[in-house]
Amino acid sequence: MGSSHPSFGAVLRQLIKDRGLSYREAAAHAHFSAGYISDLIGGKKPPNLYAAEKLDEAFGGGGRLVAFVAPTSTGVEGEVLDDELDALDLLRRVEASDVGPETLGQLERAVDEMCMRYATDPPEQLLPRVRRHLAYVGRLIDSRATISQKKRLLVAGSWLSLLAATLHIDLQQRHAAQARLGVARTMAEHVGHDEIRAWCLETEAWEVLTAGNFVAAADLSRQAQSLAPPGSSALIQATAQEGRAHARMGQGTETRDVLGRVEQLVAGMARPDRPEHHYQYDPAKAESYSATTLAWIGDAAAVGVAETVIESLRAEGVRPRRMASAQLDLSLALLAAEKEDEAATHATTAILSGRIVASNWWRATEILQAVDPKLPEAAILREAYQEHLPVRHPDGA
Repeated sequence: MGSSHPSFGAVLRQLIKDRGLSYREAAAHAHFSAGYISDLIGGKKPPNLYAAEKLDEAFGGGGRLVAFVAPTSTGVEGEVLDDELDALDLLRRVEASDVGPETLGQLERAVDEMCMRYATDPPEQLLPRVRRHLAYVGRLIDSRATISQKKRLLVAGSWLSLLAATLHIDLQQRHAAQARLGVARTMAEHVGHDEIRAWCLETEAWEVLTAGNFVAAADLSRQAQSLAPPGSSALIQATAQEGRAHARMGQGTETRDVLGRVEQLVAGMARPDRPEHHYQYDPAKAESYSATTLAWIGDAAAVGVAETVIESLRAEGVRPRRMASAQLDLSLALLAAEKEDEAATHATTAILSGRIVASNWWRATEILQAVDPKLPEAAILREAYQEHLPVRHPDGA
């Protein structure tokens, strides 16, 4: 028997039919292509949140289309998350103290897993899990615990708050990100964890850089470097971030100086056991940062570096978000090399991957604006851009 629940395509088809429109007329009304509307109705393309919201608005869907794609904390995913937290709570109850070593150990493993999932999970899907674990940490803060146990709890809470801030930045929820960074910084100060404090500054540097405040980004990056422990991942990342800021200001000499410092910091550095962990620097990232930074200052060398990064990522078969970023790097580099058709093609590939987060979308915008609109590749790029334009999520904590 078939399902009694209508599909996204069926609801969209009915909304269009109710208004007596053809697919072409409906597409013009909603500012999408007729082919895209047809593919959504036929199930050939999955809907995204932006398209669902625009189509709901265009055809009076009243949120019926958004309901198919909007992330929720209910259903199977929510039940699994509840099971995970129930298990942690049971461990707490059977141990001698409220915050025993098994509870802390499992919480710390969950934090590491979420930091590793950052590279693959969309931010709107990972954020609810991080929030729930933060709420659990909050319930444990006033529990009976030794000084050592309380310190471990605060460290776990500060990493979670930092990760939550990063996810809020990805979703362009600036006020929520600032609040989370404040919590992470305060917790880290209480336990004297300088690396987390440095990561907070580096994360804030990235946020203001994406907002266009390059001077502040460079200053925050230098503050992070002065605070970060020698040889730490935070030190390397903050140094690379300073290079990006100089590149955005068109300061070639300063940019290349920073790239040289990053190269020295990672020289001879072994690859970590968990290279996908967001807060453990992988020396393989150095080439990715070089590609981005060189592309931003229009250095011709960026083309070769970006191509090398893409081949390496393709061989690994993982890290789709970094692959999308590398495609944007290559596109920017090709623009500098006056190869606009190739630049448009690589930018389209990045956009169609669905892995460009909202905070990085401005890079796609710059490419679209720079490509000659008369090129055939530009029309394809523009359609992909419009169909995948991310929605600005409500700015809440």
